[in-house]
Amino acid sequence: MATLTPVFTANAAPTPAPRNSAVWSSRIAHALGSTVLIVVPVFIFATLITFLLGAASGLSPAASLSGDEATPERIAQINQELGLDQPLLMRYITWMGSLLTGDLGVSWYNGFSVTELIAQRLAITTSIVSVALLLGVVVGVALGIVAALNQGRPVDRAITAIIAVVSTLPPFVLSIGLIVVFSVWLHLLPSSGYVPFGQNPAMWFQLIIMPAVALSLDPAADLARQLRTGLVHSLAQPYITGAVVRGLHPRRILVVHALRNGAGPAVAVLGMKIPALLGGAVVTETIFNMPGFGLLSADSALRGDVPVVQGTLVVAIVLVLTFNVLVNVGLAALQPASRRSAK
Repeated sequence: MATLTPVFTANAAPTPAPRNSAVWSSRIAHALGSTVLIVVPVFIFATLITFLLGAASGLSPAASLSGDEATPERIAQINQELGLDQPLLMRYITWMGSLLTGDLGVSWYNGFSVTELIAQRLAITTSIVSVALLLGVVVGVALGIVAALNQGRPVDRAITAIIAVVSTLPPFVLSIGLIVVFSVWLHLLPSSGYVPFGQNPAMWFQLIIMPAVALSLDPAADLARQLRTGLVHSLAQPYITGAVVRGLHPRRILVVHALRNGAGPAVAVLGMKIPALLGGAVVTETIFNMPGFGLLSADSALRGDVPVVQGTLVVAIVLVLTFNVLVNVGLAALQPASRRSAK
């Protein structure tokens, strides 16, 4: 006798057929194109604000460069050589033209190329932020999944309480606490300095792990919170029930169906955390005495070195916008089942 098998239509699991690569590529291309159309005006506006902030400061290197010869004539000559006597619009057009070619100007403090100064320091900050982001994603995803799978149980409540506490702690408090525990009390990790990875990988890791942990806890907490909420909602949907009835493996149900449809808010959070990580790097690099991108921008601001400050802001803008483009492409790849099935 033939056996009957249940057939799921409207409430079926959200992967009824193999993915059409052409459709998927078209969706990614559309998301990339629409994002770029937003990113370009944002970049122009942000760089305009950056230039106007430098112009509004009224700072000029003429007095310091003149030294003992700081006569009005000498100051006027230096301003003319630097183009600071030009109308504001002409200065902006010249600055943007150099910017688009990768020329960020020359430091008023030491005469070095701003592009080279930032390139030297950016590797340090990139190391810290990359490790912090990796830790935040791994810890946040793990906590979010565990909390969602144990909804309402003591494990879920404990994770929620830990997340609430961690999210209230600023990076500088965590940095000081880590130094006290691991450097002062336990003598396990050095409290300051930096060594390139190629020179000594073990020492490199020991020096960046504490600032990376200090920066990673806030993204981990927000990621875990958003992922838990998204997964709890996704696991309650009819297509999950349909997948269970069909006898699919629990891991497949979690990863392919629940996680893909519930991870959207968590991925969106990552796009908002990059500015926070770059901003937090200013504080952590100061505390750990690491000559990175953040410390360069802070020192340059205190010295009134406008070209370096503008250069660091432009690089930060580019990094933030680039990462947001990647996040939007990722969100397009994680398009919810309801939207996929409607097409």
